[in-house]
Amino acid sequence: MLFSAIVWDPSKGIDLGFFMIRYYSLMYLVAFVLGWYIMKKFYKNENIAEEKLDPLFIYAVLGTLIGARLGHVLFYQTELLWEDPLSVILPFQFSTKFEFTGFRGLASHGAAIGIIIAMYLYSKKHLKKNTLFILDRIVIPVAIGGVFIRLGNFINSEIIGKPTHSDYGVIFTQLGETFPRHPAQLYEAGCYIIVFIILWFTYWKTDKKDKTGFLFGLFLVLLWSVRFFIEFVKEAQVENRAAWSLNTGQWLSIPFILLGLYFIFRPNHRTTASKN
Repeated sequence: MLFSAIVWDPSKGIDLGFFMIRYYSLMYLVAFVLGWYIMKKFYKNENIAEEKLDPLFIYAVLGTLIGARLGHVLFYQTELLWEDPLSVILPFQFSTKFEFTGFRGLASHGAAIGIIIAMYLYSKKHLKKNTLFILDRIVIPVAIGGVFIRLGNFINSEIIGKPTHSDYGVIFTQLGETFPRHPAQLYEAGCYIIVFIILWFTYWKTDKKDKTGFLFGLFLVLLWSVRFFIEFVKEAQVENRAAWSLNTGQWLSIPFILLGLYFIFRPNHRTTASKN
């Protein structure tokens, strides 16, 4: 037998007795901290003052979390707006019983929109540069950050793949299942590593970072194409949309891909690095 299914039944976090530190939350923390160090390297390379990193970190965290949460509610769970509206903005459940749940629903498309808006505000107030300048750079740590988020999803046994109908795959026992599924979270994580490497190489080894919007566009095309194709082996996140020819994630990915193609192939606009 070439493949043998993996039985997946991990701990969800570190139990301190009075509180559990969830690995999913730790994955977000790792993503943000690693992103800060990567951006520090870029700022040093381009002679941008290091004190501008701290507000960047705050804008990135808030843009990501607020955008991801609102995106999930608007794209996947709109019923929360009338069934349990406080849970949209607070990490608690109120509808049936009061319970700390954390923000269980976070959507990557919403996070992308949130980051774009946050970078516009950050550039306007702190960096005093074209928004595309910071977007061309922030997408590189975002790509590697996506790896850790998908690992968190894998630990949580969520955003699962479709059944493989073979001995290959992962059995998510915490879902009460006994059959293997595609580890779609790991497929995405692996592809995001490749996206990160391509963007990293393009920044350091070519002059494309000087073409305003190119790296941002390349990121949009690569990352959302990965998302589009891997969705074919993932279960629909909204049950009543399972019969759609393309699922919600795929439909939402198409505009990002088209926007990315525009920035890649638009007439050349050069970025001039300034001393700050």
